[in-house]
Amino acid sequence: MRFSLIIVALSFALACSTAHSQATGEGWEYRLTPYLWLPTIDGSLKYNLPPGAGGSPIVSVGPTDWFDLLNFGALVSGSARKGKFSIFSDLVYLSLTSKNDGRVLSVDDSGSRIPVDASVVLNTRSDLDGLTWTLVGGYALKQTETATADIFAGVRFFGVDVSTSWDLTADITLPGGGVTLPAQGSIGRDTDLWDGIIGIRGESAVGNGNWAIPFYFDIGTGSSDLTWNAMAGLSYAFEWGDLMLLYRHLEYDQGATSLLQDISFSGPAFGARFQF
Repeated sequence: MRFSLIIVALSFALACSTAHSQATGEGWEYRLTPYLWLPTIDGSLKYNLPPGAGGSPIVSVGPTDWFDLLNFGALVSGSARKGKFSIFSDLVYLSLTSKNDGRVLSVDDSGSRIPVDASVVLNTRSDLDGLTWTLVGGYALKQTETATADIFAGVRFFGVDVSTSWDLTADITLPGGGVTLPAQGSIGRDTDLWDGIIGIRGESAVGNGNWAIPFYFDIGTGSSDLTWNAMAGLSYAFEWGDLMLLYRHLEYDQGATSLLQDISFSGPAFGARFQF
């Protein structure tokens, strides 16, 4: 499923380039932005163990320095505009590892939550592979030589595979003496989320020079209880396009019974935006 989405997103970028060669005379404008995002992750993961295997561990993740966190990333966004109407797509694939900076917080068992003291946790490691794909259509509220602002609506897909291993000094036991979480173990879980989103994006020039302030914000719901994404920074214009330095925050919350508990990705991003 996720590989299919990558193919669809890349096909979108290719279609934009092909359409450009066919429709430039009709007023189409295109932008393609490969970039690098270096986030930290923060939040909690709630796992459901197989029946008879004990309780559901809740594990904290991060935050940690992104030099230690990031294993691999592939990121690209693209847009096509004609007049006041636009299409925008963004693809993010990140492979992350959070280690020595999280812990098992508690264990749910039959509706009761058993807290796990921090001194019991020797080591906790979480590996996360996530794919995010956004596709929206927009309409320009403002479109001048110095500023643009588009409102938009669309969808965002977020597919994530997470695994966690833990090493405790002792088993976590119930008041009656039964073991609900063994001292050592590992577990994995995945989820696919589709959310409808609305938002605003645009850019405002700084003075009369080549500097500008790009911005983006969306919020939505669907498979998740709430998701939102915000980005802002600086860009510098050249004849071929722009260099950009941004800060981005992406957050998801699935609610109390699901895998993602207020999980967030925050960090700097930089890239080159090419105009056609």
